[in-house]
Amino acid sequence: MAKLVYTAITSLDGYVADEDGKFDWAAPDEEVHAFVNDKERTVGTYLYGRRMYETMVYWETASAGDDQPAVVRDYARIWLAADKVVYSSTLDAVSSARTRLEREFDPDAVRRLKKAAARDVTVGGPGLAAHALAAGLVDECHLFLNPVVVGAGTRALPAGLHLELELLDERRFGNGVIHLHYRVVN
Repeated sequence: MAKLVYTAITSLDGYVADEDGKFDWAAPDEEVHAFVNDKERTVGTYLYGRRMYETMVYWETASAGDDQPAVVRDYARIWLAADKVVYSSTLDAVSSARTRLEREFDPDAVRRLKKAAARDVTVGGPGLAAHALAAGLVDECHLFLNPVVVGAGTRALPAGLHLELELLDERRFGNGVIHLHYRVVN
């Protein structure tokens, strides 16, 4: 059975975007990007909410030419090779290959997907992740803490949810980012 993994790039105070919706402070440098790419190689399916999909669909048409850094070309290949499921009641259609649109999040369908999948599944976006965490579907969390405090905005983890976590790994990067890898204890 595949794992369901939630990955978030956050500020030190736990936000994925500031109160204006900006997340430019979260752009990974080459070292962090290469590390993320290695983590993403096990992914067979991405689960996205609408806003996260609208951010990530960039990779569908991103220039992967020789003028791009190797880590960018590598990630574009990883993203294009995976299936995507977008959960949205407002999106009319998806614009990327290997992508299907679901109108609502169905925990039982995600359980079946995990059971049948040969490769890991990730949940992207804090709103969708909140549903998956509340349903007890998330097996692991990867948090990339950036050395910035934004004060308010979109939380990486939902308020009011209690989870027990076991630290599996940690890594410090030259730019001050810290990666924390946790297993969700059920």
